[in-house]
Amino acid sequence: MSARVMTPKRARARVMQSWYRQQLKTLIPPLLQRWEKALNVQAADWAIKKMKTKWGTCNTEARRIWLNLELIKKPAQCLEYLIVHELVHLVERCHNDRFIALMDRHLPNWRQYRQELNAAPLAHDTWTY
Repeated sequence: MSARVMTPKRARARVMQSWYRQQLKTLIPPLLQRWEKALNVQAADWAIKKMKTKWGTCNTEARRIWLNLELIKKPAQCLEYLIVHELVHLVERCHNDRFIALMDRHLPNWRQYRQELNAAPLAHDTWTY
């Protein structure tokens, strides 16, 4: 197995991803704490992952939330929306009427935030730094 050569471009990308991850790790805990209390739920664990097709995901059985690293590049209210969305899944697994009612009650502008989040690409792998 050969070592992967770290080109300057690849090294810069790695540094940026590390910095983005650290920034996101500082933003998530206070939002999680606030919304866990408001929704009366508790996530057992959370993590950041670079995902190609989703902003976030929730394993309801393990009570684990995964948030996309790309959220750091989006407006703060989009991160908050995703955290609320995934925490609501700990109360209601499906995107049914109950789920929508919970979102409406706790984050009335969630549709606007979702639209804002989805208006931009999830990620762009060919950007240069």
